[in-house]
Amino acid sequence: MTSAPSGETTMRAITQDALGGPDVLRMTEVPRPAPLPTEVLVRVHAAGVNPVDWKTRQGGGMAAVLGDPPFTVGWDVSGVVEEVGFGVHTLAVGDEVYGMPWFPRQAAAYAEYVTAPSRHFARKPALLDHEHAAAVPLAALTAWQTLVDAAQVTAGQRVLIHAAAGGVGHFAVQFAKYLGAHVIGTASAAKHDWLRGLGADELVDYTAVRFEEAVSDVDVVIDLVGDDKDDTSTRSLGTLRSGGLLIAVPSGVAPELVDTARQLGLRACGFLVEPDGAALTRIAELIDGGVVKAEVEDVLPLEHAAEAHRRGEAGRTRGKLVLRVTG
Repeated sequence: MTSAPSGETTMRAITQDALGGPDVLRMTEVPRPAPLPTEVLVRVHAAGVNPVDWKTRQGGGMAAVLGDPPFTVGWDVSGVVEEVGFGVHTLAVGDEVYGMPWFPRQAAAYAEYVTAPSRHFARKPALLDHEHAAAVPLAALTAWQTLVDAAQVTAGQRVLIHAAAGGVGHFAVQFAKYLGAHVIGTASAAKHDWLRGLGADELVDYTAVRFEEAVSDVDVVIDLVGDDKDDTSTRSLGTLRSGGLLIAVPSGVAPELVDTARQLGLRACGFLVEPDGAALTRIAELIDGGVVKAEVEDVLPLEHAAEAHRRGEAGRTRGKLVLRVTG
């Protein structure tokens, strides 16, 4: 087990003392964590920004899991292993790694260091810098686990992905195409050409047409919008063929929707992503093999976390926003 650099007992972190808008986020000095057995200490180079971050900041998302403030949001990490605890055999000091540690418990990724079980991480894609690698874990794992583990998508199936141009959506498009599916996405018209380049076969401009009137005979719907916005999950039932599956990611599915789906001969379920170092290793292979790309709209310094949240909440981001923590 390596020892910590002398004199480093604190670190910079974005914390909040109250629930609320972006302005509750502030830069502070907090104690630097130390790894327990089977854990690693990672020096964070970049942290991805996800919708669950600002939902938690407001009091939704994972706030019920984290408890009352103060706490630090963020789950996407890319950095370098600084220290390893007893029992760690998969990683070593100096390894460049990425991961989604601890989700849904606090990972405190908006900070200079994080600790977590070593198997919550994987070696980052060699082709990506830390800023792009930090855009991957939570979004890509969500897309991978919904398509591969929950839906078990196979070649030839028709898959509809709502919010296809977002952080999770653009990975879901690519993974569904990799699995051999016919990929249909909803997105504003300005993003259609880009999504075709990622593998989308059909695209629907949700601002111009009701998607349920344009799409039918779908095997799987990956709903990244939810019923909170224009009844997207409920309306998606109308696009499914008999036996089809709706997976609602942001807010899950109400029991009433599950019952409605069952009465129609359909299936509906919610979803919550899990840490998965093995899946991240596979995703890194796909990225390094040129099969999958990570889209980063912008990189902001850690101290601009509030601005990143404001921009993310506007809902117009293509791909991901990322915070640069250390160079």
